[in-house]
Amino acid sequence: MKSISKHAKLNVLAIAIASVFSANAMSATDPEALAAAIAKQEAELTALKSQLQQLAQQQKQQEIEVQQQQTEHQQELQAVKSTTSKWDKFSFKSYGSAIYTSDEYFDNVQDTSPERRSRFDLERIVTEFGYQFNDEWDMEVEIEYEHGGTGTSLEYDGFDEFGEFEAEVEAGGEVMIEKAEIRYRPSKAFGVKFGNIHLPVGLSSTLHKPSQYLTVQRHKSEAAMLPAVWNENGIGIFGEMADFHYQAQVVSGLNSEYFRTYDWVASGHQKRFEHVNADDLAYVLRLDYGNFKTGSAIGASYYYGNTSGNRHKTNKLSSDGTVEILSVAGAFVEGPWTLRGQYLYGTLSDSDAITQANKTTPGLKPGNFAQLGSKSEAFFVEAGVDLGHFTPVPITIFANIDYSNPLKEVETGVATKRYENTWISAGINYFPIPEVVIKAEAGVHQVAVAAIPDTNFFALGVGYQFSL
Repeated sequence: MKSISKHAKLNVLAIAIASVFSANAMSATDPEALAAAIAKQEAELTALKSQLQQLAQQQKQQEIEVQQQQTEHQQELQAVKSTTSKWDKFSFKSYGSAIYTSDEYFDNVQDTSPERRSRFDLERIVTEFGYQFNDEWDMEVEIEYEHGGTGTSLEYDGFDEFGEFEAEVEAGGEVMIEKAEIRYRPSKAFGVKFGNIHLPVGLSSTLHKPSQYLTVQRHKSEAAMLPAVWNENGIGIFGEMADFHYQAQVVSGLNSEYFRTYDWVASGHQKRFEHVNADDLAYVLRLDYGNFKTGSAIGASYYYGNTSGNRHKTNKLSSDGTVEILSVAGAFVEGPWTLRGQYLYGTLSDSDAITQANKTTPGLKPGNFAQLGSKSEAFFVEAGVDLGHFTPVPITIFANIDYSNPLKEVETGVATKRYENTWISAGINYFPIPEVVIKAEAGVHQVAVAAIPDTNFFALGVGYQFSL
């Protein structure tokens, strides 16, 4: 029942008094009628007072009930907050893959008679832990378990071991911190991240989960030039304006002591060392239009950094060993159609000097070294069609081509074509549920040397991903 205000009560009382006087005026000439009217009005006034007291009590009770409801609501909110806030700020994600491969391979670069070898590999299991401190600050740690175990730690001891490299083998795989960053993002247009961060060079740094690329394994062309899902220690800014995404980073550079012919500068990634040298830093820029993770996009990135300052044996090389890498990528994802491609081009200054320095560095097995490319290039193109748009079966069929040439040019002499490789393949992706993909792929591997025969390969894989 609605409460009656103080003014309403006074109005009712005034009306009652007025009616008494009206009755008196009308019946002043009749004493008996007057007495009866007065008695009646007194009874009505008594009843009215009783009603007013009841209304006041009801109003007071109503106020008490409202206060109780507000208190209970606050208690419920506090209870919900106390039970959920401990976990709502945490996030957990994971993805992984296991593969079977059957390849024809060569024992060494001089071998021209391939042998077939089949292998199983628990390729990787990745766990990602996140915590949201508040609306602006958060952190994320990504741990990768490769090949089902822990791995080899390579330590440089410049005193006790007379400046040699010492390897400590623990098991057959690797456990790596692939990302460990703290982010501050006050707005959509601007953010800062610190720590061990992904470099936006190469599409594998963006599309590295099994459902984000069509082939069974990540693209071989990129692995022949760059570190896989490249991560370094440093700081970066990032943001999004309209459909444009930008990144700029200053990170630890590569170490030229481990540059190799077959994968150019990829092995110079300092993840193999217990401590990362940072005498030479690197600088990275990237600009994308659209979003490669969710659909169509185009983008380009640029990497620049010297590498000689990060060598442990600094007296072996005085030149800079500058690495520059340009990547251009595009993706068209519309309806059932998927088309992606990437082109990588890189230059390495002082490549001959680095080769000679590496051949005479203790502990690096000089016999394993060959000429380094002063220029390198690679590309891939993959195309797929999702048959689930036309049939009830969630299958995507695809075709792919990968090309790499880490010895596109050399500073002196003639570059061998033994490391110029092309892989052409076709396959399927089957999604029994959205979080799981089963893949099959078959193809041909070609080497740009007439004496090397084409080889065939086949691969099966299963991958998963989920987030909590």
